[in-house]
Amino acid sequence: MHVKKFGIWGNTDKKIFWDILPDILSWASKNKLTPFLTKRISEKSSFDFKIIKSKNDFIKMDFMLALGGDGTFLSLARAIQNRGIPILGIHLGDLGFLAKVTLKDLFYRLDQVANNNYFVEERILIKSKIIKANGIVEHVALNDFVFANGESFRMLNTSVNVDGHFVGNYKADGLIIATPTGSTAYSLSAGGPIITPKVDSIVITPTSAHTLTSRPLVVPGISKITVSFSEPADSIRFVADGQVHEILDPKSKVEIVKSDFTVPLIDFRDTDYFKTLRVKMGWGKRGDQTV
Repeated sequence: MHVKKFGIWGNTDKKIFWDILPDILSWASKNKLTPFLTKRISEKSSFDFKIIKSKNDFIKMDFMLALGGDGTFLSLARAIQNRGIPILGIHLGDLGFLAKVTLKDLFYRLDQVANNNYFVEERILIKSKIIKANGIVEHVALNDFVFANGESFRMLNTSVNVDGHFVGNYKADGLIIATPTGSTAYSLSAGGPIITPKVDSIVITPTSAHTLTSRPLVVPGISKITVSFSEPADSIRFVADGQVHEILDPKSKVEIVKSDFTVPLIDFRDTDYFKTLRVKMGWGKRGDQTV
């Protein structure tokens, strides 16, 4: 597919975003591409370009450019949802897992996209249905859903079922339900496994479990995970991708399944997931060994 139009979604709080934006717009003009800016970017600048006025405008784009970090990428993925628009993540700081492209090779990668020299990798999302006394709330996440007690000093007691089968009670500071994409985020820091993106699965990871027998559990991607809570508990915090927050009461129940749509990530033939692990995390390195 020859690209003609693309959207720009960015972290406008970063100075480097405003420093690099004029160069990207100049690159678009040179390559006869039409850039679209979000309303937030347009309102904070004097650039006179086409505007992404609503989520439905995403379908006009051949791809979206996410300028920021992994958090910026996550917010864009949730906004696009099922519209199937490929995302190219540009990290404005250190190397990220989702925003893989750095400023150093930004225009080299953009040229590759303009020349159709890229491929698309589909990433699964998970969907939650929160059943409260006053109604139902739904969210999607590319990385994870996190449960924690509203009072941080208290233990959270969760009951987990998978496909109607009782798994167990997790007595811990919290509980993480993560995708393979999210397995390298909070779940990993809580002792969960790294799951490569092509593995169709969901991981259940307790945080600071209060029993030695509570361990992370990987279940098939087709599973339906149900989380409920044991009293006493005053309130439970529910967080999607570290960005969207809900307060639950102890009588709430949360059902989590794989979403029926995926998010397409733009990637390149010369990139390597395991190299990203080694560079980002020092994976498999000892002492001062080089990558």
